Amino acid sequence: MKRRICLVVPTNRECSATLAEVMAEAEYAERHHDVDVRLLVLDSSDDFTTHAKTLADAGDVVHLDEERQRGFLRQVVDRAGVAEPGLLLDLLLPRRPSYGACTDRAFLIAAALGCESVHRRDSDLYFQTYAGEKVFPIHVELAALGRPARDVVATEVRLDDSRRDLTVAMVGASFVGDMSVDVEDVRGADGYYDLVSLWAAPGSTEAEKRALVEESFTGSAPFTGDHTVLSVVDPMRVDMHNISFHGLHEKVPLPPATDTIGSDYFLIHVADRAGLPGVQHNRHIVNFHTAERKTDAGFLAYQMRFAKFILSMYYFHFIYERMTTDDPAAIGAIVRASTWQPKEPNELQAHRMERAYRRLGGRFTGVADRIAEHRDLLLFEARRDIEDFATLIDAWAGLVAAAREIPLPHA
Repeated sequence: MKRRICLVVPTNRECSATLAEVMAEAEYAERHHDVDVRLLVLDSSDDFTTHAKTLADAGDVVHLDEERQRGFLRQVVDRAGVAEPGLLLDLLLPRRPSYGACTDRAFLIAAALGCESVHRRDSDLYFQTYAGEKVFPIHVELAALGRPARDVVATEVRLDDSRRDLTVAMVGASFVGDMSVDVEDVRGADGYYDLVSLWAAPGSTEAEKRALVEESFTGSAPFTGDHTVLSVVDPMRVDMHNISFHGLHEKVPLPPATDTIGSDYFLIHVADRAGLPGVQHNRHIVNFHTAERKTDAGFLAYQMRFAKFILSMYYFHFIYERMTTDDPAAIGAIVRASTWQPKEPNELQAHRMERAYRRLGGRFTGVADRIAEHRDLLLFEARRDIEDFATLIDAWAGLVAAAREIPLPHA
């Protein structure tokens, strides 16, 4: 029997060109690997009909708007018998954008589809071309994901022998093209270091901060031939728009934080801190910035999501420092404990962030003004997001089990 896998694209924008690329990747996977691909498109955009026309030629596609997603999630929450069904439904499908929640929905729908792995792409990408052929990440993902590490053939092996009998839980790569966080226009400006260094871990030296700023949100070298590394993967070397998981995504969810970039990277850190085998490869996707992000409204919204990311790191650094396992109960306890920290250090961080944005000048001054105006709310939401995450972790096993028993609505 063929392995069934889920190749997913969450989107809240028009992305027909990207969907065509991912359709080609799904066809490639079925042609070159013994797999049954379910292409899943979670569509929160106003372009559902346009996307449906693009997807009409796809082999096996599940294309769901938010109404159908909500109907499925409501059944899952009800069957799981959770204590706060309304809260869980809101966390999984919030009214505001959430990178983590949309991927959590993909994890649950993949369980309903009977898929053993999830392979995520984003709506603002296309694939590199090399020697006249598209460079599809799924080729490497399917060669390693879910297999005992000892059986995986890689260019380099850096995995300790004591972990070779464990299953490869994650395969991922990075990107070429535009920076993954849209701060490219000010990379050389005064204030850039002040802003980006704010996400460094507490206690980082000045040299460590400068190295982090130099490396942050930048891509990798273009593809010139396959190079794979079997190891415990460094989270700085892979990105969530070019990632795949086996097993791990059914144990631990992603933070459902709203209006916060980077909230979907948590499982990459779980794999690292738990010492799970992974494969890092170089079939990087091509990242691009949409025109909407450059408009005044799009710019401000995106920068405020970056601000929330900076404030959320106060909690995530606490978690990453203490996390040594992929056990959900242990992780949930650490996540909850992170919210017991004193508020003052993050209040100071908000002040530093406002000052850094103001130093950048131009329309970044408007970001500084918005942070000053909403500082207390931003700090409150950053903390509440972590509390909500602990609640979702507690409920996750039951939600995944329930999802396996729920029939999906038709697209």
